[in-house]
Amino acid sequence: MKILSAWCVVLALTCGAALGQTYKVLWSFGSSPSDGASSVSNLIFDKAGNLYGTTQFGGSATNLQCGNGGGCGTVFELSPNADGTWTNNIIYNFCANYSGSCLDGQQPTAGLAMDAAGNLYGTTYFGGPGCGNASAGCGTVFELSPPQSSGDPWTETVLYLFRSLNNCLDGVFPNSHLTFDGSGNLYGTTTGGGAGAWYGGTVFELSPNAGPWIETVLYNFCVGGRFHHCPDGTYPQAAVTFDHTGNLYGTTETGGTPSGGGGGTLFALTPTANGWSESTLYAFNPASGIGGLFGVVSLDSVGDLYSTSCGGGQSHGGTVFRFNPKGKTMRAASLASGGGACPTAGIVIDETAGAGYGTASSGFTKDSGGTVFKFGSSGEETVLYTFCQLQNCADGYAPQASLILHDGNLYGTTEKGGALGYGVVFEITP
Repeated sequence: MKILSAWCVVLALTCGAALGQTYKVLWSFGSSPSDGASSVSNLIFDKAGNLYGTTQFGGSATNLQCGNGGGCGTVFELSPNADGTWTNNIIYNFCANYSGSCLDGQQPTAGLAMDAAGNLYGTTYFGGPGCGNASAGCGTVFELSPPQSSGDPWTETVLYLFRSLNNCLDGVFPNSHLTFDGSGNLYGTTTGGGAGAWYGGTVFELSPNAGPWIETVLYNFCVGGRFHHCPDGTYPQAAVTFDHTGNLYGTTETGGTPSGGGGGTLFALTPTANGWSESTLYAFNPASGIGGLFGVVSLDSVGDLYSTSCGGGQSHGGTVFRFNPKGKTMRAASLASGGGACPTAGIVIDETAGAGYGTASSGFTKDSGGTVFKFGSSGEETVLYTFCQLQNCADGYAPQASLILHDGNLYGTTEKGGALGYGVVFEITP
């Protein structure tokens, strides 16, 4: 079933909260000196109903290597209590044992993946030995294993340190969460490095091994480009998504034109006998005002692709788009002035309800803190929640990450706001 059977050219977003919708802050970060801060992470649930995510700052590390003493980031677990409250448990503090560099990782900006045994996998944007002008390191892939006995700590293992190859051919600065295939291999993107220009970026695969995991670069962006002229795109920020036949889909923030600049691309990677073959499904022309693709790609049951762009549309507040790979048709819809601006995270699709949900990280006025929005099967749009409604934005603002749908409710994070100003984890009933 296609989510949008009749998609208007301009989204008619309804201002304010939808009737019957409820919003609840589950946790405000910064409640203790070692609590996390500024989450831009999507969330995942385990089988017991606990939530997991990351914060890019905060934690027990207080050296100047990390955010001017604000901590190098955390992995957290939120557990529900019988009285409806939640308890936050920091299960890992990055760079807690600083010795000139953060070899265990620094500043996780993405969410986590979980395997069947309950192990967590993620990336950090910095960390590892210094590389080039980045004294903080070029990023890591890590695994966190749950304790064998109650009360024991989780165990972190660094699976890969980026810039393990000369000239950063393996990629640098991963900003995306990881994706599993059916064989237990991990897939992700790096925003820079690779065989193209420094700013090109890669799609990579990590395969388990008896020792360190083995990295394979599946695609190097901007190999055929020069300077900022990258016809295939550059700066992939989001994770890659599998379809049921094993193809991978993703987006790049910029590029897509042979003459420089570019509004970004929607791309596919197809496995072949000779490796992976890349095809640019759609290149966004900056002349249209549409550009800045940070969001992950979602697929519906008929194979249509959905994501978001931070700019463009009639109001220049961003767009939601749908692409049909078979017909190669693109439908882009603008966020209207009441719906917020800059949807950076993509959308989550609920085909049972015939709806899709997303976040806009900011609004059109200085005082607007972003929104959660919904679109229905006929293209109708509703703002489910507008952030910063409470004094001092105690309800949070600036949602950067994608939502998850669990038992009919939506869950997400905000980078800022909350009772202490360091962001929140929230639940919303659509």
